[in-house]
Amino acid sequence: MVGSNGVVRVGIVGAGIMGADHARQVARFVSGAEVTLLADPDLQRATAAAEAVGSGVLDDPFALVASSEVDAVVIASPDATHPALVRACVEAGKPVLCEKPLSPTLSDSAALLNDLGADAALVSLGFMRRFDPGYTELRATIVAGALGDPVTVHSTGRGVTSGPGATSESSVTNSAVHDLDIVPWLLGSPVVEVSWHAPRPTSGADFADPQLILLRTADGVLSTVDIFLNARYGYDVRCEVVGETGTASLREPARTEVDTTLSRGLAYGADWRPRFAEAYRLELQAWVDSLGGGDRGPLATAYDGLVASAVADAVISSMHSDGARVRVEVPRVAGVGA
Repeated sequence: MVGSNGVVRVGIVGAGIMGADHARQVARFVSGAEVTLLADPDLQRATAAAEAVGSGVLDDPFALVASSEVDAVVIASPDATHPALVRACVEAGKPVLCEKPLSPTLSDSAALLNDLGADAALVSLGFMRRFDPGYTELRATIVAGALGDPVTVHSTGRGVTSGPGATSESSVTNSAVHDLDIVPWLLGSPVVEVSWHAPRPTSGADFADPQLILLRTADGVLSTVDIFLNARYGYDVRCEVVGETGTASLREPARTEVDTTLSRGLAYGADWRPRFAEAYRLELQAWVDSLGGGDRGPLATAYDGLVASAVADAVISSMHSDGARVRVEVPRVAGVGA
């Protein structure tokens, strides 16, 4: 859907760190789009984010969805609000890019897609790692056969501190869910079995942190997902693919190297924004281009969101079953598929 002047008028739901960053990306770095409205129940926060991009402001996200000033919507609000907002966008006939996850629970994800049916085609999911230059090159290396057949993947995600209210379960549905999507995307093979494990509790966390998740994909590859939200030293994402004849790893974007007081060091980002700025820009641009009939590229679909929810649900089942191996069961959804 493209506005009458050939520019997509984008509404942003959510004015927190993620919503404000999406608004800035669309306003400054995405061609063919403009931010016309930004909504958040916290009107003061919404106003600050809207003033930074020159958009209108509302305190009601559903009023934004219904507004005639908006052609398409980016949802960057808390996870639990995603299903109702996605449903409202689709009912209004407006394409939506929803930040992951589709829903915090598999049951809500399945119910949403059952309700949407074929109209789920209006929904894209924010698995931005598919657009990160490092991950796309890593996938191309695998596809080219440069490593031989893959045998293991090691995916690591570390943060400085966890967000407010983090739990063992939300670490999976909100953070590890990126890995649960990117590992099968790299391999071109779905996750069929998982197990969850954790060491002794670390100081300062009242939930399981770090966590170690094992994934077995249909091609027989065994992958490790290592999530540590309170690693303190910096935001750090790593991934290595081991094949029969070689290995390939992500290389971090260039960081400033500092020589001082008889030492040399590299600075880490405080959160995900510096590391994945280019991935977010490329994802938003692909989404906007697709609304005018352009190639979607690797944009994740609503069904991809359902699959990731199914893997996360299996991981949480293992978490509550002493690390037992759990098969992944993706619910059947009428009119929607891979």
